[in-house]
Amino acid sequence: MKIIDIVCSEGRTGFYFDDQKAIKNGAVIDGVNYVGEPVTAGFSSIRQAGESISVMFVLEDGQVSHGDCAAVQYSGAGGRDPLFLAADFIPVIMEKIAPKLIGRELTSFRELAEEIDRMEIDGKKLHTAIRYGITQTILDAVAKSRKITMAEVIREEYSTGLEVTRRPIFTQSGDDRKNNADKMIIKGADVMPHALINNVDTKLGKDGSLLKDYVTWLRDRVLSLRTDEDYSPIFHIDVYGTIGMAFDQDIKSQADYIADLAEAAKPFALRIEGPMDVDDRDKQIEALAALTAEVDKRGINVELVADEWCNTLEDIKLFADNKAGHVVQIKTPDLGGVNNIAEAILYCNEKGIGSYSGGTCNETNRSAEVTTNIAMACGALQVLAKPGMGVDEGFMIVNNEMNRVMALVNRRK
Repeated sequence: MKIIDIVCSEGRTGFYFDDQKAIKNGAVIDGVNYVGEPVTAGFSSIRQAGESISVMFVLEDGQVSHGDCAAVQYSGAGGRDPLFLAADFIPVIMEKIAPKLIGRELTSFRELAEEIDRMEIDGKKLHTAIRYGITQTILDAVAKSRKITMAEVIREEYSTGLEVTRRPIFTQSGDDRKNNADKMIIKGADVMPHALINNVDTKLGKDGSLLKDYVTWLRDRVLSLRTDEDYSPIFHIDVYGTIGMAFDQDIKSQADYIADLAEAAKPFALRIEGPMDVDDRDKQIEALAALTAEVDKRGINVELVADEWCNTLEDIKLFADNKAGHVVQIKTPDLGGVNNIAEAILYCNEKGIGSYSGGTCNETNRSAEVTTNIAMACGALQVLAKPGMGVDEGFMIVNNEMNRVMALVNRRK
């Protein structure tokens, strides 16, 4: 099957681009917007509409495959590529990349995806969002040419030796962390609520008391609302480095506080994502590995999740090798080609580190569907419900894609 044409269209994502540094510096939220001047290069305001590019391959039998180029909410932060704006990058795709793909035979997803992921223009690698979207389209195209699901393509080409199965779904609340928690409980989310704890003063508390109160409320809310006593979600809270900030990056003080949170969460298990952010990858690995070791030594019932500075496949391997966290978030758009998602999940599983197939609220329905297929094929620990922060939409997209894939795979057994 050959690619005979490539078409691009501008799109919106399920959330926004946010200037993380400006927010951490104390930007005040006003309704849905933030008040203040942006700090990160490329931003025209602290919060602006998320943008995507749909890349469509017209195949020789008339089928059309597609994927979406998208970047994370906090673009330009933590060592990431700069802000991704559709008007800037559609010409790059059509003028520089499309001519290299039109006429190509679709024999192997892995080979063609790796070629795109390594491609350079004027001595520079393609923006991660471009690599992300084009490789999604390649995976869909290969699946269409073979008349199987994208999950089955991954299982075959990476020789996973695994059955394609449903994976636990992790939902994210955004700032509406109480109302959205109710939605998660009603929908039976496996892992919840993310909670967006990205400010010490207003969300964590200078002594951590605000977050502890929320965890206590969340525990009581699940116990009161659940209709099935066997429903026992994992509490997974992203704190964006604020625990380290509040406790002066001291390992023992952070561990003391995390132990208090774990106690407040009982009888539910707890995961804490991004406890600290020390503004450097190697230092982040060192600090998170030290906190992980301290948590393990004390037998605290919590799993720490690596996030910031863990962006590329190389980063993920380093965090896993150094036991910097019990779980690694594979932030899918940051890896570039989606071939790297498969590699990352399989590597973490091999090393005994939890493989969280994540991403960002700032993706699209299409990127969520494609990455869900990869997570199912590779046996990810959990899969993020995305895009958006409204719970219902992201949960629907990921849950329904899982069910479609399972139904088709089972039909062929």
